[in-house]
Amino acid sequence: MQLTDIFNEVTAIWNQHIAFNRLLGFNIVAMREDYAEIHFDWDDKLMGNPVQKILHGGVTASVLDMVGGVVVAANLISNIKQPSKEKIHDKLTRMATIDLRTDYLRPGRGKSFIATARIIRHGSEVAVARMELHNERNEHIAFGTGTGTYMV
Repeated sequence: MQLTDIFNEVTAIWNQHIAFNRLLGFNIVAMREDYAEIHFDWDDKLMGNPVQKILHGGVTASVLDMVGGVVVAANLISNIKQPSKEKIHDKLTRMATIDLRTDYLRPGRGKSFIATARIIRHGSEVAVARMELHNERNEHIAFGTGTGTYMV
């Protein structure tokens, strides 16, 4: 099985079967060993401040956590020698967020949002990713400061 095929299969499963992410409208559009991207559209149910009409901070933190987890998972999968469904399942079911820092740079306004992540470090037990959230006008809304740390 090719790495791209594995990433496509994992992406499809996560887009369809993680109910919380479906509720928030998150859609993984890129999963590579060094980069991940999630898109979602504005919806009033995501509003944290009805006066200012901005994203809830929990939505921002959630998408940063998810996109960081996606890139870490992709990196983890790419380092499995002779990947099989069993090996991938075993590795992914042990992944967990152990630290997440979110810096809110400006109010989360926009019609659509793009969360991206890149690997900073991947060790045998811990991986670190840097995550960012932008709106459709490329305004930088928030980032995870290199402390999106995941147990692998």
